[in-house]
Amino acid sequence: MESKGRNLFLAVVLLSIASAAFSSPHHHTGLTPYYYNYACPQALPTIRRVVKAAVKKERRMGASLLRLHFHDCFVDGCDASVLLDPTPTIDSEKLAGANNNSARGFEVIDQIKEEVDKVCGRAVVSCADILAVAARDSVVLLGGPWWNVRLGRRDSTTASRTTANTDLPAPFMDLNALTSSFQKQGLDAKDLVVLSGGHTLGFAQCFTFKDRAHNDSNIHPKFAKKLQTLCPRSGFESNSNLAKLDPTSTHFDTLYYKNLLKQKGLLGSDQALFGGGNTDELVRTYSEDTTTFWKDFAKSMVKMGNIKPLTGNLGQVRNNCRRVN
Repeated sequence: MESKGRNLFLAVVLLSIASAAFSSPHHHTGLTPYYYNYACPQALPTIRRVVKAAVKKERRMGASLLRLHFHDCFVDGCDASVLLDPTPTIDSEKLAGANNNSARGFEVIDQIKEEVDKVCGRAVVSCADILAVAARDSVVLLGGPWWNVRLGRRDSTTASRTTANTDLPAPFMDLNALTSSFQKQGLDAKDLVVLSGGHTLGFAQCFTFKDRAHNDSNIHPKFAKKLQTLCPRSGFESNSNLAKLDPTSTHFDTLYYKNLLKQKGLLGSDQALFGGGNTDELVRTYSEDTTTFWKDFAKSMVKMGNIKPLTGNLGQVRNNCRRVN
């Protein structure tokens, strides 16, 4: 009898500890890094394997996958709405200004989904979680920091091109506009500077920096000249020409920030972070201190990944990332 009582007491204690762990501030969104540990332990290694193959095939893909997660989270939260194709009832975010003929990597996400559902035996892993993990794995594969991705997001059943057009930061924004755009998502000036450091990877199309190359004064003259050659003032033919966001565009480093100090930021929204405003000091710090940049980038990525996730019975786990079930 005494042993039964002791066992019951132990069970209650263990249950209390478990409840406390999951109600701690770190789990305020209901997300946890261990979400798939029992349901599908092969999920994360499978995502990593497909991302690794895609990045090996085309190193630029790492930047594209990181950007997809960012563009997902900034429009009504991290819910994979960015992946939905247009239908009579879905006003696809793929057609928004910042994504149209620009967002890419959708086929890689499709491939990950197919492989993950195969190893899990069914649709267990959400497309929103795939985006979050693929972004982290891309950064790591290109030489950047690792972080523990919190999981358990579910997928939206809607998309909003209108919200994408208003809420995704534009490459022409000044510091005030950028700060407001990030504040709207619950992100502060530090998050703005450190997440912009994601531009250490990838390319931008000429139309995003044409005006800066020809008209801005806060740009290094030689750098401006180089961009003007790539991106002539007249005509539309050159609008899709690509320029590297920083000279080592497939390596996660601090050169992005070093360039801002020399007025060699490719986009107006990049250079806006260093030009006499309240973010100058952070740009200086990250340009000199890789360790701090890595640590803060990981922290801000977790914070961004926590924007308004659908959890519990909200949303769904899509069978196909491009379509609602």
